[in-house]
Amino acid sequence: MTYERKPTDLITPEGEAVLRDELEFLWRIERPKITQDVSDAAKLGDRSENAEYIYGKRRLREIDRRVRFLRKRLEALNVVSATPADPTKVRFGAWIDVEYEDGKQARYRIVGPDEIDHQPGYISIASPVARALLGKGVDDEAIVQTPSGTHEIVILAVNYSKPG
Repeated sequence: MTYERKPTDLITPEGEAVLRDELEFLWRIERPKITQDVSDAAKLGDRSENAEYIYGKRRLREIDRRVRFLRKRLEALNVVSATPADPTKVRFGAWIDVEYEDGKQARYRIVGPDEIDHQPGYISIASPVARALLGKGVDDEAIVQTPSGTHEIVILAVNYSKPG
């Protein structure tokens, strides 16, 4: 049985670094600190009425849940670091300058869903705008169906290194 990667399994090297940094922080710094706090609170006596103990245990469960998620997610992700064969076309990881029909301009970067909240202008590869832009080049028009209606977008530039 062959496993086909889904677009939602893609991530940029920068996005992977952010997730790995979060995992490292939670596992090496936050969890040991909270574990020590819970241990200290347990020494104070009655645990049923000890807020520090109760909330510390709850925080440990939250950390453990997030650590499990990050480990599984990082294992499933496919890091895309290579520039595509045709860098004039919009693909995963591209920075795209666009202009809407009303003259408004925007800059987007197509990334995986795990990194859309890391930087302004990052959009998921699964979003309507990204799906409409994929495969297009400079001066191409794209029609985007969004909840707010239909929009026409013209691609002004495509870059695979962060524009200045």
